[in-house]
Amino acid sequence: MSNTGHVLPQQKMPKLIVVAAFNRDDEGNLQPAFDPRQMQSEDAAVRLAKMIESEHAGVVAWSREANPSIGEYGEPIILYRAGEVPDME
Repeated sequence: MSNTGHVLPQQKMPKLIVVAAFNRDDEGNLQPAFDPRQMQSEDAAVRLAKMIESEHAGVVAWSREANPSIGEYGEPIILYRAGEVPDME
């Protein structure tokens, strides 16, 4: 029996799914309304963003592939955006 070196399938990077909300401060600058909330699924993130959008100047739900243990992050993908949201970096 020959051992041809088994190649493991490429591990799919876990996804970081986040909802963030913003309000305007006294000077009119956008400030985070709360610490970004990590969500379990993209559907849950979009549902939460839609639920809270009327309470804030802006909300955004986004995801990206992320492997924090090795510091690897993919490009952020906007799942839902409403109102005024600062540019994503």
